[in-house]
Amino acid sequence: MDKSQEIIKQSDENCPVRRSLALLGGKWTLLILFQINGRVIRYGELKRGIPGISEKVLIQELNFLVKNKLVSKKSYSEIPPRVEYQLTDLGLKTMPIIDRLTSFGLENL
Repeated sequence: MDKSQEIIKQSDENCPVRRSLALLGGKWTLLILFQINGRVIRYGELKRGIPGISEKVLIQELNFLVKNKLVSKKSYSEIPPRVEYQLTDLGLKTMPIIDRLTSFGLENL
């Protein structure tokens, strides 16, 4: 069998593309990671950086990213409350993916 007749495996739950999309495939996920990038960012700044996202959805997405160890969250017991987010080592590994998407968008769209 030559390469043009290669058998493509079924994309079951163990498929690496499917598992990656489960983490990164949300509507806002990559935009949030892009905004945080390599810096420490507060919630309000993050909210202003992503026009169109509701507070409810941003909070849900951030909780999902924290739960899946892509983003770390640090809360300070101050008044008013202060919360800072930054990418974890795993989250930083997504930056080359985001950089490639950025390049694609600049070159083709």
